[in-house]
Formats: sequence, C-alpha cells, structure tokens
Amino acid sequence: MDHFVIGDIHGCFYTFKKLVEEHWDREKEMLVQVGDLVDRGKHVPQTVQFARQLASDFPERAYFIKGNHEAMLLEHFANPPSYNWLRQGGQETLDQYAAAERNLANDIKWLESLPLFYDHDKLFVSHAGIAQNTHDPFDEDNPYGILWNRSKLKNLSKLQIVGHTPIKEPKFDPDSHAYYIDTGAAYAGSLTGIKIDQAGEPLELFQVKTDSRDL
Repeated sequence: MDHFVIGDIHGCFYTFKKLVEEHWDREKEMLVQVGDLVDRGKHVPQTVQFARQLASDFPERAYFIKGNHEAMLLEHFANPPSYNWLRQGGQETLDQYAAAERNLANDIKWLESLPLFYDHDKLFVSHAGIAQNTHDPFDEDNPYGILWNRSKLKNLSKLQIVGHTPIKEPKFDPDSHAYYIDTGAAYAGSLTGIKIDQAGEPLELFQVKTDSRDL
C-alpha cells in the first residue's frame, strides 16, 4: 500500500480537512500524520475530533503520531501546571475547548494512546526524527529524542519523514534520506502532504495554503 504523510496541523482544521478530502486516496493509501494536532491554530477541538473520526472510520488506513505539543499537553494534566505549554499555545487550546464545550478529558485519553512513530519496511515517520547521536531516541524527555530533535538525522536506510521544525517549503536531505514537511500551517504558511509508494519512493507533494479561518 502507498502512503500519504501529512505535516504538523496545529489546530488548522479547515486546512487539514481540505488536504485530506482533496488529496488522500482512502482506497489505496495509508494516511500517516506526524503529530502536533494541537495548539496555535484557532480550531484545536475540531482538529482533534476530525482526526479521531478518521482513525475510527479507517482503523487500518489512518494513523496519527504523538508530537511534542501533545506530549506537553499530557504533561500539563499529569503534573500541572506546565507553563511552558501554556505559553506555546496551550492556554488558547484550553480556551477553545471551553468555548466548544468539547470533552477534553475524553480527547486526552485518545492522545495518550498515540504512538511515537510509524515504521514500515521502506518508511519511518515520526514527529522529530531519529538523531545521529543520541543514546535513547525514544525517551520523550530527551532533547535529541523523537519528539524534540532538531539536529542532523540518522540515515535509517529507508525514507524518514518528520515535521517539528517549520520551513517554508518541504525539504529533502539526501545525507539522512529524510523529508522535512512542517511547512508552518499555523504561521500562515501551508499544510503539506507527501505521497510515498510501496518502495519508499516519493511520488508527489501537495501543499494547501492555510485557510484564513484557521489563523
């Protein structure tokens, strides 16, 4: 099966919905999202609701990964308060849930269940990637770990796709054989999706400019 991998969404519900509805082939592709559904954009509750609906409707075809913003949200409720999260869009997320009257506790349970990565024979997807030099990339508190890393990525001998670090355009690094696809949806940039074939080869890139309703 081919894959359709989507970058950081950050509460940009209308942009997310458009990218999925216009470019994801539900019959032929596995949808994988790199994390950071929450914070910054104007529609976090709706974004999480849509992601959960996709995961429910297509349990074998829609796969969502934990990002560092999900990790910060969960830490806030496990060991409150997390002022770092509140400063980085968390307070707005709380305000949006209050206004939407959506059950945040129920969504927290779902966010807790999200995996740290998606691993396929020819493809590895995570939020921030596997760094070249780190003792435990799967430690959620490791600054060079899979949730937080911004250093050079390790070549895994398969295509690696990450988000986390906003850039203007998707970028391929041949040394690490990695694609960076966080194109700043929450900063009036765009939301990127990339189609990958069964051999782990990129087929096509799609970018949807951030909908003004999300900003």
